[in-house]
Amino acid sequence: MSTLETEISELWERYQTDDVDAGSAGEDEFATLEAFLEALEAGEVRAAEKRGDSWGANEWVKRGILLNFGLRETEPREYGGVTYNDVLPLADTSEYGVRGSRNTPDGTVVRKGARVGSDCIIMSPAFVNIGAYVGDGTLVDSCDTVGSCAQIGENVKLGANTLIGGVLEPVENAPVVIEDDVSLGAGCRVTSGFVVGESSVVGENTLLTPRIPVYDLVEGEVLYGELPAERRAFTRFVESSIGDHDLFDGGAYKPAVVATDLEAKTLEATEREEVLRS
Repeated sequence: MSTLETEISELWERYQTDDVDAGSAGEDEFATLEAFLEALEAGEVRAAEKRGDSWGANEWVKRGILLNFGLRETEPREYGGVTYNDVLPLADTSEYGVRGSRNTPDGTVVRKGARVGSDCIIMSPAFVNIGAYVGDGTLVDSCDTVGSCAQIGENVKLGANTLIGGVLEPVENAPVVIEDDVSLGAGCRVTSGFVVGESSVVGENTLLTPRIPVYDLVEGEVLYGELPAERRAFTRFVESSIGDHDLFDGGAYKPAVVATDLEAKTLEATEREEVLRS
């Protein structure tokens, strides 16, 4: 166990037993919280990691994020000439240019404690929350939201108006994961710990959540909570179990996700765009 993990775990125990709260936290506690946020932004610690073939939450990291809400008090802050109120400041983005990343103005918000890698593009207005990890070479397009603790891989394209949900509580639950080289079309929604496998292409306005089945035509199985790697996915509607109800003239239908083969193990960015638009 690292020194930082030990300090966060001990602080969490004190917080749970009411030994420390927002009114009694002092310099030592805030030094631990600041070191933790810096480690998140540097990518040294992550809210979830892949272990073998599956993703698992780092519970102590999620507790560290919760401590930053529980032990800090809301303060008035300034952004773009407007006063807002929050427990955390925004991330210091002055070093983004050094590592080749861009964040455009007019509404782009990266909260302190979010990791943005090298050669990334964050278009306005977009929001990246604390604990989120955005891998190298990834595009976060206009009107996108990357929720708390969401894990976004390298060379990912998040189409405009895409929502990547966050899972902060319960701490043992893994957050949404978008693996490397994924392309999500405009208007997609990925929520509740769903995992999108690497090199997949998802059509626009697709909802990916554990409550909606994924019909994987490649392996001939129905999955929940995951889209396998190297798939092309899109929304279709299947007959509902209440299809014969009198209120549903012509039948009732429910959404489903259909996953097919990409016909190639890897696709260049331009090829992914062609598949998405075809």
